Amino acid sequence: MYLPIGNDFSIRDRTIVGIFDLDNTTTSKRTRAFLAQAEREGQVVPCDDLPKAFVVTAEYGIHRIYLTGLNAATLEKRLK
Repeated sequence: MYLPIGNDFSIRDRTIVGIFDLDNTTTSKRTRAFLAQAEREGQVVPCDDLPKAFVVTAEYGIHRIYLTGLNAATLEKRLK
């Protein structure tokens, strides 16, 4: 099954490690450091809109972080 995350992206539900709300998680220094490191390594896939959430995926040993303009709660509802 695929999860549409906006910006014409769909990701396989089996590859999802977590769905996180940017407003709540970026208050932590560790989360900000994690996102900054991922961006330096080219693992972040940006979105066209103002990002509200990010989805962490792992497939074939490759980790990606997809920024999305959709709310984390909306993504979780779509996943069910």
